[in-house]
Amino acid sequence: MSTVRDGVLTRGARGLGALACLLLALLGAAWIIRDLTVAQHAADVGEFWLGETPRPREFTAWATSALDPLLVLGALVAAVTALRTAVAPAVATGALLSLAAATVLLRIPLVWMLGEGWLQGLDSGLMARARLTVLAQLALAVVLIMVSVVGRRPDGPSARGAHKLPATAATAYGVIGAVPPVAGPGAPGRPFKGPAVTAAVLLGAAGTALTGWEIHWWARLGGDLYGKGLFGDASVFRALLQPPVHWQALALALLALGAAAAALRRAAWARPAALMAAALLTAYGAGALAFAVRGGVLGRFTALPGRAQLEAGTAAFVAAAGLATLIAAARPGVPADAPDPDEVRAYGAAPGEARPPHAPPPPSRLPPGW
Repeated sequence: MSTVRDGVLTRGARGLGALACLLLALLGAAWIIRDLTVAQHAADVGEFWLGETPRPREFTAWATSALDPLLVLGALVAAVTALRTAVAPAVATGALLSLAAATVLLRIPLVWMLGEGWLQGLDSGLMARARLTVLAQLALAVVLIMVSVVGRRPDGPSARGAHKLPATAATAYGVIGAVPPVAGPGAPGRPFKGPAVTAAVLLGAAGTALTGWEIHWWARLGGDLYGKGLFGDASVFRALLQPPVHWQALALALLALGAAAAALRRAAWARPAALMAAALLTAYGAGALAFAVRGGVLGRFTALPGRAQLEAGTAAFVAAAGLATLIAAARPGVPADAPDPDEVRAYGAAPGEARPPHAPPPPSRLPPGW
């Protein structure tokens, strides 16, 4: 664990980050409302998100997928997190960066997809608005990254001498647990050991499973067919703002593995990263599982080939892993002024502190310079 306290997001950086998040939420919400207006029934939009293929009321295309409501909700949560000064700076930064990473990974392929010739049958004005939305969202994601990197200042005296131990700890004897922080070693908001390990294992397993399936499909389909599902093609097109199927799976796997690595290190920004990745994984797995249920896959599960059984099982596991990670990552992290019970500390640092059981007694004569 680093002994250097993280910098503090300035008030201007928090405000600019919150504004960018709100704009991202508004852009996403506008397209969801648009889909609701062109649907024959409002429920058609939800059915489409879950894998059905209902037709819009007009001769047009759907714009959103099941991930878009989560991106809107994530943007609103990140905006509130950025504005709350009581939230640890590293946690607020993690929320902004997690939203930016998800936006970039899920929107980049749309830049070239929305200009492809096989989409020219759609309304040109609709295509232009969709592409402009994607470019605006990518620009706002870049703003969030810049705010997180540039909009910080050192946190007072700790930036000058946080590498030194507190004065009271210098006279401590025996090592048993965490010293109550005087200069604030470590970043507030970092997850406790139990939830961090749980999130790391679940996200790592889900990300590895998705990556394994993509390797399988690449070997089974060959480079040409797999490339169409990775970079976009008329055969895999579903919605204007939905990335190609293989790109989407790889993007979610990358988000999951990145959040798992952060949780394993117990970084202060691991909790918002895990929440973002887990929410997207839950929606992805639940959608695949719902599609399998409507197709009658579960009713004849034992009669299915092994690969189909494994696909359904993976969808269920990804959804369950995402939901369990949401519960683990939502738990509060280490408070700013409280010791971390998982860390090593010395006794004798506080006046009148009693020697714990099984701890060695101090020497009768202290060494020189003690």
